[in-house]
Amino acid sequence: MIQDILPHVFHNEFEVKTPQEDSYFLYFRSGHILLKKENSPEIPRFKEIEDPGQEAMSHCDYIFSIDGMDFFLVDETRVSLEESPSLGFYETNIIRNLNPMWVSFAAVNGEHLHRFYGTNRFCGCCGSPTMKSKKERSMICTSCGNTVYPKISPAVIVGITYEGKLLLTKYAGREYTRYALIAGYTEFGETLEDTVRREVMEEVGLEVKNIRYYKNQPWGFSDSILVGYWAEVSGSPQIRLDETELSTAVFMSPQEIPDDFTNLSLTHEMIMLFKNGNVR
Repeated sequence: MIQDILPHVFHNEFEVKTPQEDSYFLYFRSGHILLKKENSPEIPRFKEIEDPGQEAMSHCDYIFSIDGMDFFLVDETRVSLEESPSLGFYETNIIRNLNPMWVSFAAVNGEHLHRFYGTNRFCGCCGSPTMKSKKERSMICTSCGNTVYPKISPAVIVGITYEGKLLLTKYAGREYTRYALIAGYTEFGETLEDTVRREVMEEVGLEVKNIRYYKNQPWGFSDSILVGYWAEVSGSPQIRLDETELSTAVFMSPQEIPDDFTNLSLTHEMIMLFKNGNVR
């Protein structure tokens, strides 16, 4: 999955650091990310900015490191970077396809924090401007002191089995067209297992039993942490589809499941585990 970057090691401890010319930077603007132009686009370093490199180094924040490589987020509200012969803007959906995996993981974490800083410039309690904390990764209101931390929303992914088949779904009204699993965000007052039962009932009208935890995954694309579960149909397998959420829901045998899945997501890992006969 996208966070599986061994032998590289991700360090997200909060620190205040000064960038060097060899440091990597992430720059987002209007749904695009600035990358180094290569056959496979790369995250650029400050030394590769033709102009204004020093200004970018003066208006950025250290966000994390991978091994000894430091990554900084440049503030696009204070610095305007443009395309050059070596750098170009790409739609952020390219992040899923960056190689090797640690590059994709770095970019999505940068995008996650960019969204956090950009959507919390003002206090949700009193409306006053906020400022970045110098002690932890948070935004603090300059008036009432309200503190906001990066948004991380828990969501479940559910692999539902019945008589040797797995329930695969397709979303309604989305560009993403591959098969997926039942998924949904945890509501207030719910355990994760309660979320599994509710989402399955809401989306396909099935009752489930033998709910068991599989694995979890940070998913910066939607500010989430995904929690995977396996479950079995309890009672009738008759599907009642919520067409506002899903366009398709069908039970498939391992042989019927297509092979067009990536190794990025928890959803795809669970589907391939079932296809390859590794789920009991």
